[in-house]
Amino acid sequence: MGIVSINPATAETLRTFDPMTQAEVEQRLDRAAGTFKRWRARPVGERAAIVGRAGQLLENEKAAFAKLMTQEMGKLLTAAEQEAGKCARGCRYYAEHGERLLAPEMVPRDGGEPGRDMIMFQPLGPVLAIMPWNFPFWQVIRFAAPGLVAGNVGLLKHASNVPQCALALEDLFRRAGAPDGVFQTLLLGSERVPALIADDRVAAVTLTGSEGAGSAIAAAAGKHIKKTVLELGGSDPFVVMPSANLDKAVESAVKARTINNGQSCIAAKRFIVATSVYDQFAQRFVTAMAALRVGDPFAPETQVGPLATPGILDGLDDQVKRSVTAGARVLTGGHRLDRPGNYYAPTVLADVPLDSPAAQEELFGPVAALFRVPDLDAAIQLANATRFGLGSSAWTRDALEAERFIRDLEAGCVFINGVVASEPNLPFGGVKHSGYGRELGGFGLREFTNIKTVRTFDL
Repeated sequence: MGIVSINPATAETLRTFDPMTQAEVEQRLDRAAGTFKRWRARPVGERAAIVGRAGQLLENEKAAFAKLMTQEMGKLLTAAEQEAGKCARGCRYYAEHGERLLAPEMVPRDGGEPGRDMIMFQPLGPVLAIMPWNFPFWQVIRFAAPGLVAGNVGLLKHASNVPQCALALEDLFRRAGAPDGVFQTLLLGSERVPALIADDRVAAVTLTGSEGAGSAIAAAAGKHIKKTVLELGGSDPFVVMPSANLDKAVESAVKARTINNGQSCIAAKRFIVATSVYDQFAQRFVTAMAALRVGDPFAPETQVGPLATPGILDGLDDQVKRSVTAGARVLTGGHRLDRPGNYYAPTVLADVPLDSPAAQEELFGPVAALFRVPDLDAAIQLANATRFGLGSSAWTRDALEAERFIRDLEAGCVFINGVVASEPNLPFGGVKHSGYGRELGGFGLREFTNIKTVRTFDL
């Protein structure tokens, strides 16, 4: 079966690729293993410089990369340009700070014994990256930039609906000066991933994807005692308290729910609002969601584009229907749009039962669930009443409330009066069923290293 690139706005087939043969995969695995031995020996500064050049190419050619992203998965062209720019920033961050973050750390020795104690950070080897389609460049760069600077080499198994993005990323690092084998794309289906994980030439695995995919990858990697980092789904809470700046909260709520056409693991999905401001927030939020312009992602006036695949559209529609059957009320939207492409109307649900899909599952599309709570304690309890724990945001101008949210929200990141986002300099990841391990920042840089303890005495 071929790997097909389809424009989700028009259903037009853009390109079709044959999956790599096993001989081609073997060749790339051999190349990765051989290249790693030489790549890890190069000074960190040299590796960082190549990643920095990749960042400059991303900046210089962001219009072309953006067009490719929009064609393959339907994100707004302006958002795709921002994604390419963010990738450039990510590369620059590790080019500038990688050497410092990987420098050996000296540890004071107790007791005055002669010698020294030190911690070193050394690469593990070829890392298999199984990446999703929703941020087809940024998801890859946030693994590749720190991974290559650390001395690992990358093997990218990208989502099958973005093969052109996958090949463009391989070409990006080649043009930046990375030797053959430092970063390679594997065009193949997910059914061949277990064999890759089992291969002795693969040292570790990172995945961004669904809860089910994460469980399967973790089980396969655990069988072979291989390090994994998993960034999985989210059902992020967006909590609004009575003291919040309501103008900013409403504006940010629309952005937080519809970023990337609603297809983001850290998009806010459950809107938990204090009773005293619930009616006002709900009325303004529904009005703003209903007014969003849905259409061609290349058109500058468009605010929400198509979902990436027909399957995602079908799944979202089913989740909304099951939630309504369970008792949720549709305040706006709640249906597919009758036009070519994978379009779903921006939707707000209220009176959402706590056991319904809108409360318990990740909704990957422009659908928001509203909840009313009496006070701070109830808001925190409801925010944490999910198996996920990726991002969270709380809106308040009360310092004591802010401290409670920071302390008690069960999530990998807490944003106060801001929309959740990933940044190159900050660690990113989740807890509970949202995964484990961290990407980005110094913690992400060191995830795929051997943290080696060195103790020397008199020589």
